[in-house]
Amino acid sequence: MIIIGEKINGFIPKTMAAIEAKDEAYIRQIAQGQASGGADYLDICAGTAPAIERETLTWLIGIVQDEVDTPLCIDSSDPQVLLDMMQLVKNPGLLNSVSLEEGKCEAIFPAIADTKWGIIALTCDKKGIPDDPQVKARIAAEIIKKANEAGIETERIFIDPLVTTLATKQDSLSSFTEAISLIKKDFPEVHFTSGLSNISFGMPYRKAINMQFLALAMAAGMDSAIMDPLSSDMQATLHSTAALLNQDEYCMDYLRAYRAGLFGTKPA
Repeated sequence: MIIIGEKINGFIPKTMAAIEAKDEAYIRQIAQGQASGGADYLDICAGTAPAIERETLTWLIGIVQDEVDTPLCIDSSDPQVLLDMMQLVKNPGLLNSVSLEEGKCEAIFPAIADTKWGIIALTCDKKGIPDDPQVKARIAAEIIKKANEAGIETERIFIDPLVTTLATKQDSLSSFTEAISLIKKDFPEVHFTSGLSNISFGMPYRKAINMQFLALAMAAGMDSAIMDPLSSDMQATLHSTAALLNQDEYCMDYLRAYRAGLFGTKPA
């Protein structure tokens, strides 16, 4: 599993409080914690008003890159902001996100074609987020085609089929996993990711839903997650599921994570 650490995101109340207070120590702490927890990328999202998004992202990127060497996943709905922030990043990571909303692919793809940057692609277009897995698959195919035509290999693309909230859509999981199956059939090299906590919004005891969603989505072919690597519950779910799916030879990753204290009781 490719872990994208979710904690440096202004939509999280504690992180927004740190951004507003310019609490550099807190940003350093969660950057280091997520890196130590095995994050392959650190998502960085300002979560602020557009007028100060560039300023906020610049501040966050500077602190995080000074603290850890983990590649970054720059998160903005504005493609020009993504392009501007790319110039501040030391090593190529991920751009979150592109979609078929007007102009996004056209702005991003030429700029990253000859680089090692990857992208997170959302299965939505100018009509919004579809419920139908067939439509999600069609959108994904169109984005992948545009990327390939621009010289971006399929392996650099992370498709997010945009899981809906369980509280409002009972078939949110089955729609998500069906979309993965349809897309994977035609594009076996593409990655799949998701913001795990979206599915549990509005529900009590959200972590129970998030944990089961992670396990079931991994079984369906999801190989990446935007998640909290500081959560021992999520770490336990991820490593145990990988072992059960025969993705962890001799359970070595599970054992290493346990011995490192990522979940369970750390041995004396």
